[in-house]
Amino acid sequence: MILDHLSPHFGAVVHGVDLLDADAAEIRAALVQHKVLFFRDQKLDDDAQIELGRRIGELTAAHPVVGGVDAEHPEVYALDSTDNGFADVWHTDVTFMRRPPLGSILRAVTLPPTGGDTNWADAQLAYDSLSAPVRSLVDGLVAVHDGNREFGYYLAQRRGGRGNEWDGEVVTKLEPIEHPVIRVHPETGRRGIFVNPGFTSHIVGVSEFESRAILDLLYAHLTKPEHIVRHRWRAGDVAMWDNRSTSHYANRDYGTERRIMHRITLRGDVPVGVS
Repeated sequence: MILDHLSPHFGAVVHGVDLLDADAAEIRAALVQHKVLFFRDQKLDDDAQIELGRRIGELTAAHPVVGGVDAEHPEVYALDSTDNGFADVWHTDVTFMRRPPLGSILRAVTLPPTGGDTNWADAQLAYDSLSAPVRSLVDGLVAVHDGNREFGYYLAQRRGGRGNEWDGEVVTKLEPIEHPVIRVHPETGRRGIFVNPGFTSHIVGVSEFESRAILDLLYAHLTKPEHIVRHRWRAGDVAMWDNRSTSHYANRDYGTERRIMHRITLRGDVPVGVS
C-alpha cells in the first residue's frame, strides 16, 4: 500500500490497493492515522461496498431515519441530488445520535461533468492550533446535537414516524443529544473539535449569545484552509474517513446535473470528552 499524502498532517490517496481483497487491518490503521483516505479505480457495487465495510468494522443501517437504497441493501445510504442529497453544510455524520458512526465509506455512482468536490476538515489539527486560553475554555464544554432540523420532517412525513433500527432500537423520534465539544479519540487519545453547523444547536450552560459566539469561533477555525483537504471525484473513486476526527462538506456547484453517491457507515461509540 503506497500513500500519496495530500497535506503535511492528514489525507492521503492510496495506491496499489484493490478494495475487493485489501488488508482490512492495514486500512483501518491508515484511516486512524490519516483520517481520510481516497482509493482510485475501484470496481465496487453495493454488495462489494457492504462486504468491505463488514471487514473493516460493524455496519449500521443506512441512516437512523432515511431508508436504504433498496430492500436488498438497507445499509447503503443514497445521496442523490435529485432528492435533496446535497450535504452542502459542514457536518460530521449522524452526530445527533448517542453513538455516531466511527467512520464512513463513500462511493461515486453518478458524477456531474464538473464540480461536486468534497472537502474534509481535520478536527484534531484544528484543536491543536487553537490558542491555549481558547483550548482551556472549550475543553470542558458540552453541546447539544439535534437532527430534527434536517430530518424531523422526513421522519414524520415520509416515514410515518418510524425510522430504522439504530443501536438496537427503532428510531421513532429524534431526541436532542449532548456530546462533548472536544472529543478524545478512543484509539489515539488526541483531542478534536466535535461540533458542526449541520447538527449542533447550542452549547449547554451558557447564554444564547455566548453559545453562538463560541460555536462561530470554532466553526471558523475548523474550516481554515490549512485544516482542509479537497477531493475532486472521478469514476471508480471511494473515500473513507474517520468520523471521530473530521468534518466534511460537499460542493453544490454543478447546477442541474445529477450527482449520486452511495455511503455506508461503521458503528461507533459514545463520544468521550476531556476528563
